[in-house]
Formats: sequence, C-alpha cells, structure tokens
Amino acid sequence: MLDAATTAQLKTYLTNLRTPVELVATLDDSAKSAEMRALVEEVAAQSEKVTARFDGTDARTPSFAIRRADGSAETHFAGLPLGHEFTSLVLALLHMGGHPPKEEADLLDAVKALEGSFHFETFFSLSCQNCPDVVQAINIMAALNPGVSHVAIDGALFQAEVEARQVMAVPMIFL
Repeated sequence: MLDAATTAQLKTYLTNLRTPVELVATLDDSAKSAEMRALVEEVAAQSEKVTARFDGTDARTPSFAIRRADGSAETHFAGLPLGHEFTSLVLALLHMGGHPPKEEADLLDAVKALEGSFHFETFFSLSCQNCPDVVQAINIMAALNPGVSHVAIDGALFQAEVEARQVMAVPMIFL
C-alpha cells in the first residue's frame, strides 16, 4: 500500500516510540476495509512496538483506533488517513507512543489540565490542506488528556453521515 520510500521513512519515525501502541481495526468485507487492513498491517510491521488487531467494534466501518497499550489514551480514524492525512497518522502513532509533541509547554499543560469529558469528531477530506492541522491538534489533546477522545472521519467515505450532519466544508469539528 505504501511505497518503499514512505515505508522506510515510517520505520525510522517509529523508532521514536517510547511505549507500545496497538492498532484496533473495525472492518467488514468491503474494498475500503481491505485497504485499511493492508495499511494497518503494513504500519504494524514497521515496529515491534506496534501491534495490530482486527476485532474492533466501532460503529463506523472501516475504522481503526490507535491505542496506547496501557489503555490510557486513544484516537480513531474512520477512513484511510492517506494523502495529506498520512502525517496525522504518523504523528498520532508517535504521540500515543509517548513521543512528546513539539508544542509550547504552556499549551500542553493547559490541555493536560482540562477537566471533563470531550468527544471530538472531525470531518476531513484527503485533498484538504488545512485538515491535517486540525486533526493533529485534537489528536495531541487525546494523547495528553484521558478526558479527550477524537475521531477523524473521511467525509468521502461516510457520505450519508456528511449529508445527515450537513457538513458543507472541511475541516468540520463536532464536540
């Protein structure tokens, strides 16, 4: 699924994982699920600290969670995070695996100090150039604060939901 150069780069980035992460996919027998399985398997093959499971029970199919192995944090992708969103996938893996985000310390402390439960859903498009910044910011929040959860949703793949929720442009964030 990934070309050789991207795979080599991914393998190098994943050496920065400090703690194990698992990818938990929710799949069906569609072509997009087959592509997701291939992506998840390929990502997991690049590091001993990344494992893959295919027994997810998420409401959106295909989707997968990136979960800290101790269960303390996770983020989700509903759809394939390729194109502009591939960087979001790599950073989510790194941050869930304990690699520190490169944001200002006061901002990170403020995120850690948030009290309450916050569930974000971000609709994105694989061609959107602004979407990765939003997806990455909320994924960092989910990695730092157990009260924050996030699902990045590929609007093209979940068109019925886009129409029902009247998503007219991306990125579109729901809290």
